[in-house]
Amino acid sequence: MVSKVVIAGSALLGTMAMANAAQVPGELLVKFKNVKSINGLSKTYGFNVDRTIDLSYGQIHVLKVEQKNFGSLKTVLSEDPNVEYAEPNFIYSIVKPVEELNLDQILSPESQGFSNYTPSDPKFNSLWGLKNTGRNEPGRTSPGSVGADINALRAWSITKGSKSIKIAVIDTGIDYTHPDLVDNMWTNEAEANGTAGVDDDGNGYIDDIHGYDFANGDGDPKDGHSHGTHCAGTIGAVHNNDQGVAGVMADVTLVAVKFLTDAGSGTTENAIKSIDYATKVGVDIMSNSWGGGGFSQALMDSIQRASDAGIIFTAAAGNSRTDNDVRPHYPSNYEVENVISVAAHTAQDDLASFSCYGRNTVDIAAPGHRILSTVKNGGYKAFSGTSMATPHISGLLGLLVSQEGRMTHAAMRERLLATSVPVSAYRGKMVNGGRADAYNLLTDTRPVRNDPKPGQWKTITLTQNWETSHPYTDNANEERTFTIEGAKFIRLKVAKYELEKNYDYIQVSTKTRQPVAKVSGTGEAYTTDYVEGDTIVATFKSDRSVNKWGFLIEEVEVQY
Repeated sequence: MVSKVVIAGSALLGTMAMANAAQVPGELLVKFKNVKSINGLSKTYGFNVDRTIDLSYGQIHVLKVEQKNFGSLKTVLSEDPNVEYAEPNFIYSIVKPVEELNLDQILSPESQGFSNYTPSDPKFNSLWGLKNTGRNEPGRTSPGSVGADINALRAWSITKGSKSIKIAVIDTGIDYTHPDLVDNMWTNEAEANGTAGVDDDGNGYIDDIHGYDFANGDGDPKDGHSHGTHCAGTIGAVHNNDQGVAGVMADVTLVAVKFLTDAGSGTTENAIKSIDYATKVGVDIMSNSWGGGGFSQALMDSIQRASDAGIIFTAAAGNSRTDNDVRPHYPSNYEVENVISVAAHTAQDDLASFSCYGRNTVDIAAPGHRILSTVKNGGYKAFSGTSMATPHISGLLGLLVSQEGRMTHAAMRERLLATSVPVSAYRGKMVNGGRADAYNLLTDTRPVRNDPKPGQWKTITLTQNWETSHPYTDNANEERTFTIEGAKFIRLKVAKYELEKNYDYIQVSTKTRQPVAKVSGTGEAYTTDYVEGDTIVATFKSDRSVNKWGFLIEEVEVQY
């Protein structure tokens, strides 16, 4: 089974991220175990409830707190047995595009009849993520890698999707009047044919014809930013309507769920309302190209509810070019079964320079550099970011669900990763070191991998630990060789390390001394990249400027 690995110490990392995360000043989200206890607790701790968030699975209360008392009240409430959790109302934002190209910057590649399944849309030949010719990247400055795409044309010979598949774009909204999107927008017929200002379908939301706007508290999720519209176009821009681009799915139903303002930011409160709304609407997939904040139990619970309802939750890995194993990015790092974390790759088949990665916490790569799609007011632009990669995966999984129906999240994840195309540039950067392939996914074609199987590592305790002095000495140059007879793959597990970042390090190599990884900085329970065979060589080197605590290695992990 292909699965995410739970990182030891991730709760600590989440707590560290929480301390530095943007949040609404003076607002505390509290889930009480029993609402009858609120009045008593209010008198005991001296707080007032500002408002209540009513969700399909219960209530969360928003407390207004003076900033000087915020930390102490959060602490005492978190420790009170009548409280499930108390946490800040975090601020999230779009995973901002790192590059934006206007149409006058986009080269017009030669038109090519790729196959009988090529859409007639005039800008299709610029959609390298769907069909990479090596010369059709917008604003191209270097040749692309032919075939480094999601293999859409072959996939469309099997299915182009279905209107029965609902995908919620949880973002800045959607320009639902865009000529490339209007025919694939969800329409709530009861509200569309009802009375304005009345909750005609009785779902608790007034005039939610194409979705809902939680940023402004009304039924009009029109996109005033463009980010959500761009994501929607990649998923489901209509084919063969001579309007511009084509989506991964020709047929789909897009639900606009807006919680990010036209400036591109939103709160935990509105994020969980959005997820709850999309869950009640009965979508199959939620596409999430946003992030920020620290660990939020409220947000994780809402995603878990979606998971329990059988809904896939795709999430952008982030654009800060950091390791999500070490520095968590939410919501893509939540350890919920339905979460698929997506990195971005380029037309040259490299991991995009801006993309976050994580051998244990990022699942797969998809096209995310110079992606042409729809924007507000009926326009088109090319953006770069993991925000652009994520809707490729949302659409790709939509094709799978349209073909085979829903499957368990574990089975869906295993198939998505096992059918990905292995690329050396992605090895060690994602769970299965591959980029998405729609045709492979639909046909369950699994490329041969001479790789270890995620989830099948066995831990071997060393007969003698390898440990530095604490602190370690200047100019260290120590080498250890670890051999486990019969092992096909082997890697080190560093129990703890505190090394001068970039200057002092553990280098992991094959037995022929070919380097495969370096460990530097600070961390716990870190597993290195693997080497093939039964032997791994590790070298510790330090300079003479700063001596820190050092490291401790007690175990190796192997596959036979």
